[in-house]
Formats: sequence, structure tokens, C-alpha cells
Amino acid sequence: MARPKQRRGDEQLISALACGATKEGAARQAGVSLSTVHRRLEDPEFCRQLQAFRNDIVQRTSDALTAAGLEFVKTLIALVGTGTPPATRLGAAKAGLELGMKVRETADLGPRLAALEERLAETPGR
Repeated sequence: MARPKQRRGDEQLISALACGATKEGAARQAGVSLSTVHRRLEDPEFCRQLQAFRNDIVQRTSDALTAAGLEFVKTLIALVGTGTPPATRLGAAKAGLELGMKVRETADLGPRLAALEERLAETPGR
């Protein structure tokens, strides 16, 4: 499948915007004018590509955090052990509980969402 033709500076502009640059900063980084940035942001295809790039960043970040997860858990466990100041132990315990609940929620919701999406895709007339 042919890739849609990109305008001059789109890759740099998408990267800059997705990484949090202001419109002015993104224009400078991409070598385009501020009015070009505004025009691109009105283009649905450009916005789709920008959102896809942002989604990719979020997915990669999630993957990296997941890969490091066991080390995080080991550190939290070590911090709640004896010999650690009580305030640090309390903070580590709270962080561990919060993260544990979020991970559990994500683990529970992921398969449920996938099943709903599958059912929606099978719905006649879609």
C-alpha cells in the first residue's frame, strides 16, 4: 500500500508537537511558518498522523515501564523493609498499593475491552 505523500516538514512537525513543543517551537524545529502549523492542524489526515505518533509514544513508554516493573517492585519492597525511615516506608507502601491497584485494573480492563471491540466489529451493519 502506498504511503500518503507528506508535506515538507511534516515528520519534524509531528515529532515536535507530539513531544510537547509549542506551535511556535514546532514551527522553528520543522522549518515551517506558524501559519503552516495552523493549516496542518486543520487537516484531518495530519491530525490523524499526529495522534498515531502520540499513541506510539505512549505505547513505547508503557512497554518500557512494564519491562522495568519487576525492578520497581523490588525497590518498593526493599524500601518498606526494616531499617528504612518510617516516612520513606509509608511513602513506598502507598506507592506500591496505588500502582498495584492500577496495574490490576489495567489487567482486568484490557481483555474486557478487547472482547467488546470484537463484538462491536461483528455487529451487522458496521
